Amino acid sequence: MKLRASLLLIAALLAAPVMSSVAAETAPAAAPAAKAAPAKPDLAAGEAKYTAGCAACHGADGNSGSPANPKLSAQHPEYIAKQLAEFKSGKRANAVMQGMAAGLSDADMKNISTWLATQKAKPGFAKDKELVTLGERIWRGGIGDRNIAACAGCHSPNGAGIPAQYPRLSGQHADYTAAQLTAFRDGIRKNSVQMNQVAAKLNDREIRAVSDYVAGLR
Repeated sequence: MKLRASLLLIAALLAAPVMSSVAAETAPAAAPAAKAAPAKPDLAAGEAKYTAGCAACHGADGNSGSPANPKLSAQHPEYIAKQLAEFKSGKRANAVMQGMAAGLSDADMKNISTWLATQKAKPGFAKDKELVTLGERIWRGGIGDRNIAACAGCHSPNGAGIPAQYPRLSGQHADYTAAQLTAFRDGIRKNSVQMNQVAAKLNDREIRAVSDYVAGLR
């Protein structure tokens, strides 16, 4: 009897690690920790920051009155936040805007851009009747024999753009659009390889034509 009891005890001791291993293998895995939801934009904070630092150049509601400064109202918030971040990092070179963006946090950029997206854009107008037809042709169909793609393919036929990737351009100041296309063409603005490649194929007259056409889009 003593021998039998000893054998049973040894068997139990040998089986215990195996049973523990099996139990560990079959136990359900611990659930991954839930990720915190991103904070919602604070529109009131965005308006306050914008009013304090941006309104002087871009207008109280984002509708800049100066042809040299872009209209920002109704712009895609992802696009504005991206540009602010690239001004801050220096990827998009502009001494004034780099200084303005330097003190903004990611949350500030998100708040400002989201508030601007809620503002109603005032329409613009094409001014050069002789060039607007050329501008429309390039915008809608590009220039096939020079492999220039239609602007509408990325910025949409009415200039509404595509959130995050391509900005809204409808109603934008012609002078500002022309300045940016020229900067892309000449390699001064370097934060979009795609636009560098497109603008490199445009001459001054074509840039003015497209820019004037864009100003009148609704």
